[in-house]
Amino acid sequence: MGNILLKLSGGAIAGIVIASLLVVLAIVFIFVFVPLRLWFRALVSGAHVSMLRLIGMRVRKVNARAIVDSYISAKKAGLKIGIDDLETHLLAGGDVLKVVRAMISAHSANIDMSLQTAQAIDLAGRDVYSAVQVSVIPKVIETPAISAIAKDGIELIVRAKVTVKSNMHRQIGGADEETIIARVGEGIVTTVGSADTHTIVLENPDLISSTVISKGLDTGTAYEILSIDIADVDVGRNVGAQLRIDSAEADKRIAQAKAEERRSMALALEQEMKAKTIEMQATVIKEQAEIPKAISKALEKGNLGIMDYYNMENLQADTQMRNHLGGKKDDKNKPDGYNGY
Repeated sequence: MGNILLKLSGGAIAGIVIASLLVVLAIVFIFVFVPLRLWFRALVSGAHVSMLRLIGMRVRKVNARAIVDSYISAKKAGLKIGIDDLETHLLAGGDVLKVVRAMISAHSANIDMSLQTAQAIDLAGRDVYSAVQVSVIPKVIETPAISAIAKDGIELIVRAKVTVKSNMHRQIGGADEETIIARVGEGIVTTVGSADTHTIVLENPDLISSTVISKGLDTGTAYEILSIDIADVDVGRNVGAQLRIDSAEADKRIAQAKAEERRSMALALEQEMKAKTIEMQATVIKEQAEIPKAISKALEKGNLGIMDYYNMENLQADTQMRNHLGGKKDDKNKPDGYNGY
C-alpha cells in the first residue's frame, strides 16, 4: 500500500511540474506575443482591435504600436480609416503616423483629400503632412539674387519673395520649389531684359510681378503661386559700357597689329632695296673697271688718239669745275669707287 501511495505521489508531482511549466510558457507567450497594453488602450479609446489581429501583427513583425496609435487618432478625429489600410500602408514602407496626421489636418481645414491620395503622396517620397500644412498656411519662397541686364546695358540685381500654397491634386508628379525659383528667375531676366532702360524697372518694380504671374509659372508644379513680391532691386555694373570698352580695346589691338605688320613689310622692302642698290653699285664698279681697259685697247688699235684722250680729260675737268662753281654736288650721287670715267 505504501508503494502505491509513493507511486501516486510521484505521478502527482510530475503532473504539477508539467502544469507549472505550461503555465509559465503561457505567461511568456502572453507577454511576448499578446500586446495586452495596446489592446487595452485601443479598447478604452473606442477603437477596438481584436487580440488575434494584434498577435498577427507581432508575428508579421509589424509595428503594432504605430498602427494602433494612428487608428486611435483617426477614430477620435471622426475619420473612417480601417486598420487594414493602415497595416497595408506600413508594410508598403509608408509612414502611417504622418498620413493620419495629414488626414486629420485636411479634415479640420475642409480640404478634400482621400486616404488613397494621402498614401500615394507619402509613398512618392513627399511629406504629406507638410503639404497639407502649406495648403492651409501659405509658404514664402525667397529667390536668390538674380542678375538681369536692361537694354541700356545696366545690370539689375533682383530678389523676390514668392508666396505659394500646396496643390494637393499635383503633389504626385508635380515639380518642387527649385522649379518655381528657376521659372521666377527666368521671368525676372525677361522683364528686365525687355526694358529700354533700367530706370523703368526701378520706377515700376511691379512690372516684374505682373509679367511673371501672367506666364503661369506654377503649371505642372506641386504649388499654386499666390503672389510675387519684389523684395529688393540693386543697380549693379554698367555692362554695356564695359562691353564697349572691351570692344575698343580689341579694335586698338587689331590696329596695332596691322600697323606692326605694315612696319615689318616696310622694313623688309627697305632691306630689299638696299640689297638691290648694293648689287647695282657692284655692277657699276665692275663696268667702270672695264673703261680704262677699253681706252687702252682703243689707243693700241688707233681708234682713239692721244689728243682725243686729253680733250676728254679736259672736258671732264671743266664739267667738274662748273659743277663746283655752281654749287652742284654730284659726288654724293656717284657710286663708291667712281674714278671720273
